[in-house]
Amino acid sequence: MSSSWRGVFAAATTQFNKDQSLNLKSTLAHVDVMIDAGLHGLIMLGTVGENYSLEQPEKLEVLRATVDHVAGRVPVLTGVAEYTTKLACRYAADAKAIGVDGLMVLPPMVYKTAPRETIAHFRTVASATDLPIMVYNNPVTYGVDLTPEMFQELADQPTLVAIKESSENVRRITDLKNACGDRYTLLAGVDDLVLESLMLGAEGWVSGLVNAFPAENRLLWDLAEAGRWDEALEVYRWYMPLLHLDTFPKLVQYIKLAVQECGYGSEMVRAPRLTLEGEERERILAIIRKGIADRPRIPATA
Repeated sequence: MSSSWRGVFAAATTQFNKDQSLNLKSTLAHVDVMIDAGLHGLIMLGTVGENYSLEQPEKLEVLRATVDHVAGRVPVLTGVAEYTTKLACRYAADAKAIGVDGLMVLPPMVYKTAPRETIAHFRTVASATDLPIMVYNNPVTYGVDLTPEMFQELADQPTLVAIKESSENVRRITDLKNACGDRYTLLAGVDDLVLESLMLGAEGWVSGLVNAFPAENRLLWDLAEAGRWDEALEVYRWYMPLLHLDTFPKLVQYIKLAVQECGYGSEMVRAPRLTLEGEERERILAIIRKGIADRPRIPATA
């Protein structure tokens, strides 16, 4: 099984009303903004989509509405972030029935699996579905690291087609290439390491800040894709203070505040997360507003 997952994929937000109930209308309007700006795919219900803050019926409601609304314009993937392997397999089956194009599978939540357990989890989920799978490797957040050697061991699972590499160790791109060749499609998963990752061989970018700056994400991607590195670097340096917001424990609050400031949705999050207040909110707002004020001009042919 091969993957055509290249380009900019949005780790999309899930929009909520003030009472923290789902706001599907706003979620889908935001999806349209990003598709219209030229992103190449959507990942619903990842970390930024607050997967594990939603109940199971709500997750399926979001997926059903998104798949129907997008109607094949771009691939729609869903995060698979469950407490047990069995629950992950069940969710994968439910997502396939709804019509998603693929899965982004995380390690089990809460329990930090040892390498043998991690491999068993991904093998079991991969064997339970014929949907293509992007493996999300984020040891910084989730405490489980899939090493290049582990990906070598998993290479015989045909449904495992891509890796979202979020270890914050950009050396991993080269190590994965050396260990696995072109077996997997590699996607940068840390916003403020994206240009380095693309230069080293990543073929895509799963982004959080694309929720607020979709045209600028696409501009940076296009410049890098064309090998226009000096121009890409200029955009990257403007973007970097904003991209750093993707690397903090409160990345969801920071990104949603940027989305609100850019006029694409609400900063509302679901508890236990709370919206920002006080000095922290003013500090993050200053970064966002400076980025908006100084944003690069988007060429008509970018």
